[in-house]
Amino acid sequence: MQNWDEVRTAFHVARLGTVSGAADVLGVHHATVIRHIDALEKQLGVKLFQRHARGYTPTEAGTDLLRVAQATEDQFGQLVSRIKGQGADVSGELVVTSLAALAPRIAPLLAAFQEEHSKVVVRYLTGDRLFRLEYGEAHVAIRAGAAPDQPDNVAQALVDQAMGLYASKSYIEKHGMPDGPGDFAQHRFVGHENPDSRAPFFRWLGQTVPRENIVFRSDDIQALGIAVCSGAGIGFLTVQDAAARSDLVQIAEPQAEWASPLWLVTHVDLHRTSKVQALVKFLKAHIKDGYL
Repeated sequence: MQNWDEVRTAFHVARLGTVSGAADVLGVHHATVIRHIDALEKQLGVKLFQRHARGYTPTEAGTDLLRVAQATEDQFGQLVSRIKGQGADVSGELVVTSLAALAPRIAPLLAAFQEEHSKVVVRYLTGDRLFRLEYGEAHVAIRAGAAPDQPDNVAQALVDQAMGLYASKSYIEKHGMPDGPGDFAQHRFVGHENPDSRAPFFRWLGQTVPRENIVFRSDDIQALGIAVCSGAGIGFLTVQDAAARSDLVQIAEPQAEWASPLWLVTHVDLHRTSKVQALVKFLKAHIKDGYL
């Protein structure tokens, strides 16, 4: 790529969605923005944006360009900070991703982090897919399960979420209390839609309970928790979530093999940036204090 100005222009159009917004940020005329986009599309031989009445939406090629440009912009910002001796400055966009089920815990922490660093714009993206850090889709990922093994990522153990097996009081009143695992075949369970789920507690459930007894299934962990609390059957909740409810009965003591490890993952190129380091330290400190 010969002209970084054009790539940077496309990056801001993709981020803001309008030519006028990008022009304001870049301090140029809107005609300059359009000229840069046209020149870049001609050079690449593909359309980077779909034009419509509300603005510009990136195509698949435009999204790929945005990811690379975001990573480049972050790395350049890190370089500028080092050169200017401003490595302690924490500002700009900070993109964090996690499973949606963690949002009730992570979102308040990110808000508290932002209270300490008012120059940071937080973008919190949730979903089951793995956001690709190498393409700049996120700065920090909070992932569950086995230790991430991507070679260019830095993975740090965050916390093991203790999981317990619970049922609602209404379920116990209707179906009785199971007398240990040997009695599980006589009960109804709530479990994951995917029998090959990687979560250790769902693996245990699949090995211990006949599949036909798992009568309420979903691929949404939050929906499963709601189902347990609503009396659909016996199922897993975090010990912390269960402790906040008075209408649940613990079916079995939490076991170490049920624990769900969480990891803080960053890309090696951005791991040392001031904003990433500040967030990593903040999350570690607060989670040690029992906030997750």
